Amino acid sequence: MTDKYVWYASYGSNINTDRFLCYIQGGKPKGSSKVETGCKDPSPPIASSTFTMNYPLYFAKEAAKWESGGVGFIGITQDPECKTYSKKYLITIEQFIDVVVQENNGIPVNIDLNDVIKNGSKVFRRNAWYGNIMYLGEDKGHPIFTFTAPWNINEVEYKKPSHAYLRTIIEGLKDHYSNDEIYRYFETKDGIKGHYTPDELKRVIF
Repeated sequence: MTDKYVWYASYGSNINTDRFLCYIQGGKPKGSSKVETGCKDPSPPIASSTFTMNYPLYFAKEAAKWESGGVGFIGITQDPECKTYSKKYLITIEQFIDVVVQENNGIPVNIDLNDVIKNGSKVFRRNAWYGNIMYLGEDKGHPIFTFTAPWNINEVEYKKPSHAYLRTIIEGLKDHYSNDEIYRYFETKDGIKGHYTPDELKRVIF
């Protein structure tokens, strides 16, 4: 890659810009118990915009920093009928790699993003929650990347996310969507469906 900048497309708590900036500049996100180290380059993103992914959003695992609740992942099989809300940030390649490292609890990341573009995705660590980097196309001449789990969606048990984690995503979504749109968005998601009652979900959103 000759480009210095890439788009990082978020779909979980990083949709909330304040939360994402803790990965860039360091600090403890609201609702989380962990202080993030930040990137070596703490410069803020030079642009951001909404984005839609055709991959299914679900919640799984138990994140200690989010009250041992589930956290967001996307499935690795594209589905044109599936719409996952996202916010993408234009950051440097080095910042993107630093974010991936922090999302994987400091696991070193050695990956050639050209390979990701060529193959569509690349797993750099099988046992890492976010050990799979995916290429989602381009925008304004810059490649779009995200990361998720290496496993298939049917290989993991869904887990209810904490109110604090879900509210973090919701606060980010409210910049662009109404409460009713957000409710309809979440009510069908695995990890929410069957784990949150309609009233409980509404209390977190409204």
